[in-house]
Amino acid sequence: MITVIVQFKLPKPITREVARQTFLSTAPNYKDFPGLIRKYYLLSSDGGTGAGVYLWNSKEESDRLYTGEWRSFVTQKYGGEPSVTYFECPVVVDNLTHEIITDD
Repeated sequence: MITVIVQFKLPKPITREVARQTFLSTAPNYKDFPGLIRKYYLLSSDGGTGAGVYLWNSKEESDRLYTGEWRSFVTQKYGGEPSVTYFECPVVVDNLTHEIITDD
C-alpha cells in the first residue's frame, strides 16, 4: 500500500465549516476511484493549510490521480499549488473494523 500526503497553502485562512463545505464539494470525485482505499481531508488548526491523506493499493494506481489536470484543479479550487509526498504503508491499524491490514 501507498500513503500519499498532499498539502497546499490557502490564500487566506478559512474556518472549519468553510473547509467542510468545500471538501464535501469535491468528495464525490474520489468515491469509487480505482485503487483508492481511503481519503482524509485535513485543515490546519490556523486554517491556513489544507491537506489530504490518501491510502492506495499501489503507486501505479495513485499515479492515475496526480496528473497535471488534477494539480491545476487543486490549485484553482484552493488557491495554492499542491505538494505530493509518497510513503510506503506496509501496515494499517483500523480500529473501526478491528483489523490490522497489511500489504501482502
